[in-house]
Amino acid sequence: MMKEFIKELKWRGMLHDVIPGTEEHLSKNKTIGYIGFDPTSDSLHIGSLVPIFILKHFQNAGHTPIVLLGGATGMIGDPSGKSDERNLLDKKILKYNEKKLKLQFEKFLDFKSNIPNKALLVNNYDWMSKFSIIDFSRDIGKHITVNYMMAKESVKKRISKDTTQGMSFTEFTYQLIQGYDFLYLYKEMNCQLQMGGSDQWGNITTGTELIRRKENKKAYAMTCPLIKKSDGSKFGKSEGGNIWLDKNKTSVYKFYQYWLNITDEDAISYIKVFTFLSKDKVEDLIQEHNKDKARRILQNKIAEVVTIMVHGEQDLNNAIRASKVLFGKSSKEDLESLDENTFTEIFEGVPSSTILKSKLSKGIEIENLLASDTNFLKSVSEARRSLKENSISVNKNKISENYKVSNSDLINNKYVLLQRGKKNYYLLIVN
Repeated sequence: MMKEFIKELKWRGMLHDVIPGTEEHLSKNKTIGYIGFDPTSDSLHIGSLVPIFILKHFQNAGHTPIVLLGGATGMIGDPSGKSDERNLLDKKILKYNEKKLKLQFEKFLDFKSNIPNKALLVNNYDWMSKFSIIDFSRDIGKHITVNYMMAKESVKKRISKDTTQGMSFTEFTYQLIQGYDFLYLYKEMNCQLQMGGSDQWGNITTGTELIRRKENKKAYAMTCPLIKKSDGSKFGKSEGGNIWLDKNKTSVYKFYQYWLNITDEDAISYIKVFTFLSKDKVEDLIQEHNKDKARRILQNKIAEVVTIMVHGEQDLNNAIRASKVLFGKSSKEDLESLDENTFTEIFEGVPSSTILKSKLSKGIEIENLLASDTNFLKSVSEARRSLKENSISVNKNKISENYKVSNSDLINNKYVLLQRGKKNYYLLIVN
């Protein structure tokens, strides 16, 4: 099992840089390895799934994964890949974020069973907070030169940037603090491998260099490529910002839809990165997908697998039901089964108007509601024509010319969904 870790990452397209000797070491030794995560939010986003999946592959291969939360480094801010300095967070917020993030990690990694390589979670604030600036400068700082730190790409980019803001000493020291994390875990937990995104290579190799200079020992490192969309835009972003793992930040419906809407080119890449399906199974799915791309076999499989892992099967079924409301056959019962947040998200951007609940108490003739009361259709005559054509639905149910809309039609005691044909919707909000 141990021999397969690097091989597994290679075929999945999840390997970028690796220190020579790493693959050989992992093939012969059960190894403890870690990835650092930024606790500056109370939720991870789907970009965080890549390092989480790497840790899971690492654990599956018989090695011991460590999740390192940067409680200390989160107070500083990593300059890698950033053009501006971030806002610094206080201890109380970071502690709260740590608790929330651990619950998300537990959905993927085994922290609790009696297996010998169960996952561990540590926070670098626990050791960095005990360091005085004098001790850190004397014991750590003297082993890494300013020349070495200045040569890092993340530093060179910020310093060469034409800006009055420049780069603070706080951010400049980030790579040294991250390097000490590796040294600390090496000495205290026999952790010999650090992993991360390709933008972290400079920080990670500072750690291996610090171990070499201070302990005269070899440590290992590897990175994965930064996942991007086929059009070059940033993976994990939508028009509304990050796609979060917390359903209070990104609804399960939006989460599910994000994966459904990826391109065919991205789907071929993502089926390898964001599932644990075997190579044979992935190749079969890609072959089947290419025979009839309109069926979107890969997109559906990725959306199903990732949504179950992050949110569970019940939430997946709710998201599928919500999707059918817009894109398939559904009923009033399907509409009523949706929570209000999901309901309003589905029909976000749909034309709407407000009406008093008292006005519905005796019922409103459907042709009047479609025309004069809502302006959904241009005129009563157009409304009557559409009714005769059997193209009008109320709450997904086809209705006839003599139908009256009343309070009994309310969804969640607040909404009535009008529809003409398959794609034209109108939302009546009842107060």
